[in-house]
Amino acid sequence: EINEDRLRSWNQYHESFQSLASSGKIELPCIPPGCEHNAHMYYIKVRDLEERSRLIAYLNSHEIGAVFHYVPLHSAPAGKKFGRFSGADRYTTRESERLLRLPMHFRLPAESIDKVVETVYKFYQ
Repeated sequence: EINEDRLRSWNQYHESFQSLASSGKIELPCIPPGCEHNAHMYYIKVRDLEERSRLIAYLNSHEIGAVFHYVPLHSAPAGKKFGRFSGADRYTTRESERLLRLPMHFRLPAESIDKVVETVYKFYQ
């Protein structure tokens, strides 16, 4: 029941954002062929850190909680102290700065998803 509900929410987001993705404003999650997901989260990718920061602030001003996903381990305090990064950081930091998690939880009303989607579209107008 929980997974079906989360998949419904995930699919609603995904279908609703198709035209914004088609216009090149955002990127959507990609599920590789032959793979399944559990709708653990729904994210979009924006142009860069500055745009993500502005979008988070805009969503928050409309009482929508959206957050960034993670700080790359090599940038985190413990990672800097105990870890190491091998090779060039061509993708990790840039991609982490583009990723924005949207509200996703069990029994998230369809109307709430509509509000999130509408607000994201307004941001890009």
